[in-house]
Amino acid sequence: MTAETKGKIGPTDRAGGGIPSEIVRRAEGYRADIARFLRDIVAIPSPSCQEGRVVDRILEEMRRAGFDEVYRDEVGNAVGRVGSGPTIIMYDGHIDTVGIGDPTAWAYDPFQGKVEDGRVYGLGTVDEKGAVAAMVYGGKVLKELGLDKDYTLYVVGTVQEEDCDGFAAGRFVEHLKARTGRRPDLAVLGEPTDLQIYRGHRGRCEMKVVVKGRACHGSAPERGDNAVYKMGQVLEGIQRLAPRLKDDPFLGRGSIAVTRIESKSGSLNVVPDECAIVIDRRMTWGETPQSSLDEVRAIVAGLGEPDPPGKGPRVGAAGAEVALLEYDTKSHTGHPTRMPKEYPTWVTAEDHPAVVAGLRAAEELFGARPPLGKWVFSTDGVALAGVHGIPTIGYAPGNEVLAHTVREFVTEDQLVKAAAFYAWFPSVAADELAKRR
Repeated sequence: MTAETKGKIGPTDRAGGGIPSEIVRRAEGYRADIARFLRDIVAIPSPSCQEGRVVDRILEEMRRAGFDEVYRDEVGNAVGRVGSGPTIIMYDGHIDTVGIGDPTAWAYDPFQGKVEDGRVYGLGTVDEKGAVAAMVYGGKVLKELGLDKDYTLYVVGTVQEEDCDGFAAGRFVEHLKARTGRRPDLAVLGEPTDLQIYRGHRGRCEMKVVVKGRACHGSAPERGDNAVYKMGQVLEGIQRLAPRLKDDPFLGRGSIAVTRIESKSGSLNVVPDECAIVIDRRMTWGETPQSSLDEVRAIVAGLGEPDPPGKGPRVGAAGAEVALLEYDTKSHTGHPTRMPKEYPTWVTAEDHPAVVAGLRAAEELFGARPPLGKWVFSTDGVALAGVHGIPTIGYAPGNEVLAHTVREFVTEDQLVKAAAFYAWFPSVAADELAKRR
């Protein structure tokens, strides 16, 4: 870029209408740099709890971009700050990825960051290293233009989202509160939205059901009590429950899916005395982890007379147990994590300043308001909005249907537009929040 284009915009210019076009022009000027940076971080494998090297690379780019403060927090998130104004805005983009699965299923090296026909291919390009690359360059553009006076922006590359959505994002909020006495006024998620504004999704919980039986020799099964057959009754009850779950006009219907089943027996000719399933429960508005547990416990209770109240998670004379799973591990910095696998449902109101600012910023930059939508899957919003009550939206490059697939790619055009949005949104958001105060 030329010396002329690197000049800062003054206070009077910030009140005018020329800033969005200048932001778009500068973001376009960084097209190759954004793609290069994305290729660099795609090339670094970063499964959950092993993100250390990619954090190093992101912090390096934040320093080059001129961020005011750059550091790794205690759980290992990559944190960059721009500005020191009164409104606090958080950009959240997780930097861990799922595994590649069968390497022969990929038509290209998932870690190469192949560029072809304006697309960057590779694991994490959509979910969601592409958004992180655009966020860093959005911070660079707004810093160059002197737009960082009315707000403080934190760009956070969060860890462990694929393992435990919301854990690291929530820890950053707690860390920020302890460090500054403040928490974000609003947040933007980098989960793929295809450059639409998303404002919520269903919550989820993971639970395990264990049914006990009585072992015996497989040659005389009538002498025992087959736990697998008992679990079959539970499975039938779950199938009957699914169409009766609550529905919501925005989020849609809750869902329930059995994702794993296993039994225990002494050998292949012993009737199993235990069978267990894992359930993925997606909760729409009005559903909670407790209500979801209660529904499954009611099914299990049908296997026998219920135990007296207050006996804990064991339900029914059949000796079944229904309980939430726990997440228990350490981050790449060694920070311990232990929490139940429950992730609240959340929605940000359509007329909230965060949503209004998102629509307005996109329209001022690109001439049209994007559609509003929601994610089908879960995000760090379960902690930011669901637990901490921080108004949250999503805007990011990439189509969510490509996430967790061997076809994953993001276009350079969307990366550039996302960078421009990330550069302009904080100014618009600070303005919209000020109107409500």
